[in-house]
Amino acid sequence: MKRIVLFIMVIGMAFTAICQEDIEKEKEAIKKVIQTAYIDGLQNKGDLDLTRAGFHPGFNLLGMKNNMLDKFPIYSWIEYAEMKKAKDPNPPTEEEKVTCTYPMIDISQTAAIVKLQFFKGGKHVYTDYLALYKFEEGWKIVSKTYYKLPEEK
Repeated sequence: MKRIVLFIMVIGMAFTAICQEDIEKEKEAIKKVIQTAYIDGLQNKGDLDLTRAGFHPGFNLLGMKNNMLDKFPIYSWIEYAEMKKAKDPNPPTEEEKVTCTYPMIDISQTAAIVKLQFFKGGKHVYTDYLALYKFEEGWKIVSKTYYKLPEEK
C-alpha cells in the first residue's frame, strides 16, 4: 500500500513539474511576441512585419476619452508607426526607447492575460493589460487596455 501511495505521489510530482515547464515555455513565447511585435515593432521603430505577425487582425486598443470607450484597430496603429518611421527612420534614443516588465502573466490553456509595465527612457509611464489567444501559428495579441500614469510635476 505504501508503495502505491509513493508511486502516485511521484507520478503527481512529475506531472506537476512537466506542467510547470510547459507553462514557463508558454510564458516565454508570450513575452517574445510582446517584445518583437509590440515593444520593438510598434514602440521602438522595429520590424513591422513582426508586428503584423504578432497581432491578430481583429485587435483593438481600447481606451477611455471623456468617459467614452475609444477603439484603435491594429491596422491604424501600424499605419501610424509606418508614418513615424518614414518621418524619422533613426532608432529611438535612450530617452525615447521603450522597455517593459511583466508583473503578471496568467495562462488558461489557449487564453492569456498579461499585465505589462511600460517604461519610456526608464520612467514607468503606462500599465498595459494585453489579452492573447493561442492560434495554430502561435500566440497573438488580440486586445489592449491601459492606464496612463500621471505625469510628474
